Amino acid sequence: MKLGTQNNSEPSYLRMIASLGITHICSTLPSRKLDEKWSVDALKRLKEGVESTGIQLAMVPLPLSSSIIEKAEYPSLLLGQSPEREKAVDEICQMIRNCALAGIPSVKYNMSILGVVRTAPSTGRGGARYSAFKYSEAKQDPPSAAAPMSADLYWERITWFLDRVVPVAAEHKVKIACHPHDPGMPKGKGYKGVETVLGSVDGLKRFVSIRENPYHGLNFCQGTVSEMLENPNREIVDVIKYFGSRKKIFNVHFRNIQGKFLDFRETFPDNGDVNFLNAIRAYRDVGYDGMLMPDHVPHIEGDTGGLMAFAFCYGYIRALMQVLEREG
Repeated sequence: MKLGTQNNSEPSYLRMIASLGITHICSTLPSRKLDEKWSVDALKRLKEGVESTGIQLAMVPLPLSSSIIEKAEYPSLLLGQSPEREKAVDEICQMIRNCALAGIPSVKYNMSILGVVRTAPSTGRGGARYSAFKYSEAKQDPPSAAAPMSADLYWERITWFLDRVVPVAAEHKVKIACHPHDPGMPKGKGYKGVETVLGSVDGLKRFVSIRENPYHGLNFCQGTVSEMLENPNREIVDVIKYFGSRKKIFNVHFRNIQGKFLDFRETFPDNGDVNFLNAIRAYRDVGYDGMLMPDHVPHIEGDTGGLMAFAFCYGYIRALMQVLEREG
């Protein structure tokens, strides 16, 4: 496994964090549309710039971000608008082809309508502010611009996308890693008129079975998956083993929470409910060899850009990796 990050791909920043043991990154988004920054030459320059610091560029994000549909780069893909979505999917496929030609082995993306939904933050250790969610306190109005979005309709849109993109990824040997819906919502109720079909373990199982292929899998956000569970500490290892044994985990957001489905807060890795040593052993046991990276760190007063919080997470993850190294 590799210690990774995804916050900043500027060489000056990477030279700084290389001292913390980071060896691989997912870059920042090259551009919100298919333009010169997505050309093969530009992607090669991005790769060369990153790797001049001694850190390997393992992944780039596609412009399918975890934003609400009103701010999405390619909203037509999930709104089903034609001919716009035909043009959109063609552009996404070209980005994947260009990544292959530039020597970039994987990309990550979202199939998000609601974005990352949270309610009021809570106060955590030492006064840090923890992002939190309580479904009972979440405002249902106004409805999403995509509403009503039933589970069947959402699956139709996702399947349409995968039918066109997975064959291109497989042909060019680029892994495409999808992030789950964050957070999951009650089945049959949803949120703001939208069912979060990738917000449950069963939904993720169905997702990876559509157009089944070694290049089609998950950006496995352990925090988001924990948010789907009634008892994250007891259940998460089995979920890791299910997807990991099928080689469907392409990247890991190694994040912890306190709480459970519909009522949680995001913590530092060492003071959440999930035993991270058990979790990292599960990744080892299924042969996972990709990146482990922090995500959604708590906010510490005076910590500009989250540098202190991220540094703590990098050190904690690196220490866990050393435990595995010494266990053999």
